[in-house]
Amino acid sequence: MIEIHVFEHRAMATTFQARIQGEEKSYAAQAAAAAFQRLNALESVLSRFRPGSEICQASALLPGEFLRLSEPVFACLSLAKQMEQITRGAFSATPAALRNQPTPPLWELDQRTWMVHCQKGKLDFDLGAIGKGFALDRMKEILEEWGCEIHLLVAGGSSIRAGQPPLDLQGWSCGLGDNDSSQRYCLKNCSLSGSGLAVQGRHILDPRSGQPAARDGRTWALCDTAAESDALSTAAMVLSHKELEEVLKLNCQWLAWIQEKDLWRCMGNRPLPARA
Repeated sequence: MIEIHVFEHRAMATTFQARIQGEEKSYAAQAAAAAFQRLNALESVLSRFRPGSEICQASALLPGEFLRLSEPVFACLSLAKQMEQITRGAFSATPAALRNQPTPPLWELDQRTWMVHCQKGKLDFDLGAIGKGFALDRMKEILEEWGCEIHLLVAGGSSIRAGQPPLDLQGWSCGLGDNDSSQRYCLKNCSLSGSGLAVQGRHILDPRSGQPAARDGRTWALCDTAAESDALSTAAMVLSHKELEEVLKLNCQWLAWIQEKDLWRCMGNRPLPARA
């Protein structure tokens, strides 16, 4: 088998990995470095833990105030707004807002001016449930610009963005959970993301009530982009089975898995990838 070059980089409080096949190692290293450079730039504007970042500035807006955003921040918030609408509020870019105020904040984006407008309440943006996926999607663009079509990008093991598959294989072997997971699939040109409580405890909140997510097991989502799968797997922790079925019925390009004790329940109409 042709060698797969593996590169790692620490960002967004986790380890990102780029696996690249079909290129000389030195060239693959340069491509990975360019992708990691894009990752660093995204973290500097999207992180709520970076004082002065655009997200921190947007979070500080008072009702009636506006802020002009850079393209990546505007694009990420636009995707977050879209996923909030699709998931009926189960995903939110302001998930903890109800801890300090009785009703969710209101905000809008102006597509013409790239401005965010605070309409009501304290925004307190937190892109933790979509930011890593958004970064993977932008890193994929960089690798493709370098001609590295055969690649796999991973953020902390819970967000995976697959490009073209390794030579002579159906796809990149990826599992729902640990490396020894019995649920493994061959992924190509899609993204797989997982959410759960094992690492950080009951940190996932229902943005509609401000209460911790009721679901105890893990959830996984398969979508075309990593931003979508990150947001959907988080929303699946909050949505009831019926609500999730209705969301997936309207979005046939998505799949979701719900862990119920030792069993996995797959939901959605997208064809399953081949088993690895």
